[in-house]
Amino acid sequence: MNNPNQQSHRSQNPTGYRGFTLVEVLTVMAIIAVLMTAGAIGIGNLNGGKGTTSAVATCESLFEEARTIAVSKRCKARVMVNAIDPANDDYLRRVVIAHEKINADGTVAPDTWVISSRGYDMPKGAYFSSKYSSLDAGGAINETTLTGADIKTDYQGKYFYYEFNGEGIFDDAGASFVVGSGIRPNGQEPKTTKSAARDFAGFVIWRNGRTSTFRTPDQIKNPDLPSGDSIFEF
Repeated sequence: MNNPNQQSHRSQNPTGYRGFTLVEVLTVMAIIAVLMTAGAIGIGNLNGGKGTTSAVATCESLFEEARTIAVSKRCKARVMVNAIDPANDDYLRRVVIAHEKINADGTVAPDTWVISSRGYDMPKGAYFSSKYSSLDAGGAINETTLTGADIKTDYQGKYFYYEFNGEGIFDDAGASFVVGSGIRPNGQEPKTTKSAARDFAGFVIWRNGRTSTFRTPDQIKNPDLPSGDSIFEF
């Protein structure tokens, strides 16, 4: 004979399984939140790596373009990195090519510079590192102040630069150009975080203008390169 109580119970829970408790639901939600946070951090680091890779590839092509200009115009040409104002968005991100002015009669106006293009802005979060870049002898990267009637106001100011002579020769052979992922809160100097402390890339420039890309950050061979133990400035 059927038990009426058993029939009543089955009608209320036909599957025979109990539902999730509130504690179980909250536990699952907490685990999902942790996984989403970890994923977001991983995606952020991946995007930072893509930014430095893209910046390095484009800047290598700019060095080749600067050398071509130097040879074709028989004048000095420079690859220059904007270091004018930390408050500006293009600070340490905009790379331009400049060359000595060519007069109407075809002669070169020594040390009178003109910008050859609007320049290239590195991806957001990618910055030129003057600290980790160096000349062949290990010295600091060249600096100059770009001024003159031939330079637009927005482009006037301080720059880091690499120079080719009129024969397309790079005199500081062995110098390095290094880019890193960083943050720049409130117009300050760029800094890199623990999660992106090793996200640096770059290349070496040789005498003939050719470049060799660093395959790993360790090839940069700079003793001050971030190790990931703390926050470092560029």
